[in-house]
Amino acid sequence: MFLGQYQHSFDNKGRLTIPSRFRELLAADGAYVTQGFDRNLMVLTVSRFERISGKVEQMSMTEPNARMLKRMIFSSANMVEVDKAGRILIPEFLRQYAGLQTLAVVVGAGDYFEIWAPETWTELLSKLQDADTNGQRFALLEL
Repeated sequence: MFLGQYQHSFDNKGRLTIPSRFRELLAADGAYVTQGFDRNLMVLTVSRFERISGKVEQMSMTEPNARMLKRMIFSSANMVEVDKAGRILIPEFLRQYAGLQTLAVVVGAGDYFEIWAPETWTELLSKLQDADTNGQRFALLEL
């Protein structure tokens, strides 16, 4: 499970060091990086990406939202491999989409992890720390 948050920097070739705990979970298969839903990037294991793509492929081509979802997921997806130094290469168009420049925040999200521009993550973090809203979110778990 991908947990925690870490700050790392990009090298001059667009490679980002992945936390060692995350590298172990990616295994030798590599992973897929694609645009996220909140101006961030999502990094999914091969098996998780295949499950999502299988569901998307079952959607009707005649449905406009299905076509848009296919375009969003598949046009921005890129297979990545962790190199010997523990880095993955993030394509330029994805770095631009997420507003990534020299630093990134790598955030665990359970069965995948996200990559955020530090300023965008800080904005979201303030929303995540709102006690009243969190009470409503936890209510959904019916604890």
